[in-house]
Amino acid sequence: MRIKEYFKESYNELKNKVSWPSWSTLQSSAIVVMIASLLFAIVVFAMDITFRNLMELIYSML
Repeated sequence: MRIKEYFKESYNELKNKVSWPSWSTLQSSAIVVMIASLLFAIVVFAMDITFRNLMELIYSML
């Protein structure tokens, strides 16, 4: 009985008390997240390449 009440209250709260973003706001936010993720991936890739080249230089000197 408590589980049924929990789901009923959860549904009511999600339907009536939560403010959901509009579709255009959601799309804009998704684009921002994709661009930020891409920039982060590029920075990590550049750091990886730089570190690899640095380590190759160090090992070639030994």
